[in-house]
Amino acid sequence: MNLTRLVILPAVAAFLHMFAPLAVAQSAAQSLDFETYRTKVEPIFLKKRPPHARCVVCHSANNSAFRLEALPKGATGYTEEQSRRNFANVSNLVKPGQPTSSRLLMHPLSREAGGDLFHNGGRQFSSQDDPDWNTLASWVGKGK
Repeated sequence: MNLTRLVILPAVAAFLHMFAPLAVAQSAAQSLDFETYRTKVEPIFLKKRPPHARCVVCHSANNSAFRLEALPKGATGYTEEQSRRNFANVSNLVKPGQPTSSRLLMHPLSREAGGDLFHNGGRQFSSQDDPDWNTLASWVGKGK
């Protein structure tokens, strides 16, 4: 009996360790509002923000943590199914209720405004007063 426990417990621990990040992501996504994401947040990722490229240009073509679905040729928006996949990915980058602790908000924010060290795509938001940054922060802030 004790030998069986010694064999099974490490296997159970490895299984839980492997799937714990998925459970955390699902929990975060469940506390964030999908409709607000789809109607207010996701359009920011498609918006041209001179002098930068649109978020979708880089984040649908790379393998970063912030991964968006590629838009089909000629499309100007996402299908609901694509939006749900994007929502799941984006939810991994936020701490619901804590916008300034969320990678989605701090990574593209200028260093002078409190952003983190590096973002390949430049600083999309020069300050926390940017209307689009505030839209993201409001959505994350309302999460539980």
